[in-house]
Amino acid sequence: MRRSILIYLVCLIQSVTAQELFVFTEPASNMATSSAGIRLNNYFMHETNTAVTNYHLVPELMYGVSRKLMLHAEAFLSNRSGGGLDFEGAGFYGKYRFFSVDEVHSHFRIAAFGRFSFNNSGIHQPSIDLIGHNSGYETGFIFTKLANKLALSSSLSCLHAFNNGSNTFGQRNALRNAIGYSFSAGKLLLPKDYTSYRQTNLNAMVELLGQVNTGSGLGYLDLAPSLQLIINSVARIDLGQRIPLAKKLFRTAPGGIFVRLEYNLFNLF
Repeated sequence: MRRSILIYLVCLIQSVTAQELFVFTEPASNMATSSAGIRLNNYFMHETNTAVTNYHLVPELMYGVSRKLMLHAEAFLSNRSGGGLDFEGAGFYGKYRFFSVDEVHSHFRIAAFGRFSFNNSGIHQPSIDLIGHNSGYETGFIFTKLANKLALSSSLSCLHAFNNGSNTFGQRNALRNAIGYSFSAGKLLLPKDYTSYRQTNLNAMVELLGQVNTGSGLGYLDLAPSLQLIINSVARIDLGQRIPLAKKLFRTAPGGIFVRLEYNLFNLF
């Protein structure tokens, strides 16, 4: 009985703060301790100079080590080579929340994060993308404020690109480094009145995603609106689009559609 109550409370907390689960970025908060998540991330990217739409599949596993530490592992597959889906590499992500001010209907949190990726695909652009395109690492900080049904979050990070195996970056060393930044705002639209953890939540959000190469000084900025459904407090469906606003830092496929399917398992151990 006590175990069932505990699972219910975890699900309840997850649903109440659902608008903090951003689509294109991670918040400073973590998933519950001893919980795991399975994601299927689907990217449909439109090539700039052709009519080709590239498909990237990124399956992802997540685990809540503790209330402060969360780990991710992901694989990168795509059809960019012209055939079926090819395995191109993998990535690892860790986030540690080290500051938190929690109140009844709000909180403010800060987390440090790091990502390491390796990839064997061809390098085709000077911008750095560690989710399915480049080998390298990223480190940074996330700041998240939740107040009632509104969540605001911002991140700042440093990126460095390696060669993708035998595929060289093709740029002088100074162009292998970049600064990444983001700003996200999300709001819980439905339900208007929360009565059960089984209620479906509808969240709307808009995010700004940017990068500046420190060697060339060139950058890009994307607008990313999205919708999100939380079902039974354990399943999640995300639908979003990246719309380029500034395009000085070249990308072969700057815009596209993103679809995520996610399922969470609570209290595993």
